[in-house]
Amino acid sequence: MTNIKKVSELAGVSTATVSRTLKSPDLVTAQTREKVMEAVKRAGYRPNWLASSVKSGKSNSIVVLVPNLVNPFFMRIIEGIEQAAQENGYSVLLGDTQGRAERENEYASMVLTNRADGLIQLDHSFPFSAADAELAAAVPMVSVCERIEGEKKFPVIELDNYAAGRALTHHLISYGHQRFGIIAGQIASQIHHDRLAGIRSVMQEEGLEFDEKMLVGGSYQIETGIQGVQDLLKLPARPTAIICFNDDIAIGALHEIKRQGLRVPQDISLTGFDNIRVSPYMDPPLTTVDQPANDMGRRAVEVLLQLIKRQPLKRSREILPFHLLERGSSGPVPR
Repeated sequence: MTNIKKVSELAGVSTATVSRTLKSPDLVTAQTREKVMEAVKRAGYRPNWLASSVKSGKSNSIVVLVPNLVNPFFMRIIEGIEQAAQENGYSVLLGDTQGRAERENEYASMVLTNRADGLIQLDHSFPFSAADAELAAAVPMVSVCERIEGEKKFPVIELDNYAAGRALTHHLISYGHQRFGIIAGQIASQIHHDRLAGIRSVMQEEGLEFDEKMLVGGSYQIETGIQGVQDLLKLPARPTAIICFNDDIAIGALHEIKRQGLRVPQDISLTGFDNIRVSPYMDPPLTTVDQPANDMGRRAVEVLLQLIKRQPLKRSREILPFHLLERGSSGPVPR
């Protein structure tokens, strides 16, 4: 097996620097880290993390709770988590919870029993059981995208969903739209409240009435988009634009709009959220909000490792930037 000396020779640094890079990468420069990691790949070096974990009492693994592994947006976040974890010598244990509390409790308990060093939560629920709640207060845990309900002590990496909701609404109003349908995701989540508040605020500023009947949905699935369009088109005055709270919903909505003999955007403009990989290749390409999902995942690991090492955080809430991507699914209000 290739040893650490070979890695140091390839990287042109000392064995101590190689060791420091692998164990505490935040203590070396980005240039040194890049050289060492490239040398590790070239040399085929496999650090003995098991031996170091026995000495330190750490498992060198983290648990990531995912409400739905099929969701392509979550996979982009996990990609960033995996990259950052591997660079820092950590393994990632994925828990596909399907939004079920008992599954969350089971996976979360791995941190309490030292089978994992920390936890990343991608849903809005508190993942520990009531019996473990007191112990969980000291657990290194970070939430991504969602804020954990009723919990302010755990760091969160998120998007400015309020501003993104405003941006989408301004975009559609600029095309003359005044009747908006909204197909939402999980109504109990903070994301829902923030995006909806952003939409409402712009409509109020523009003197437009928000029709509660135009708010439908309740999950982040393609089928939600199909049902949502069916519900919206039954209304006496159909919307001229539909805002979907993720791209999966928008894909279902696009399918149903076409099935009913209508055109996008000539009859109904449509927007999504997330910028999943297929959104530019839809017919028409989907106007959506791009979230820096990979960066979210990487940053979540960096913050979690600070908690694991008991290092102080500069802030408990980090808001990452978004980009509104205008494509062919949105256009002028029909005359």
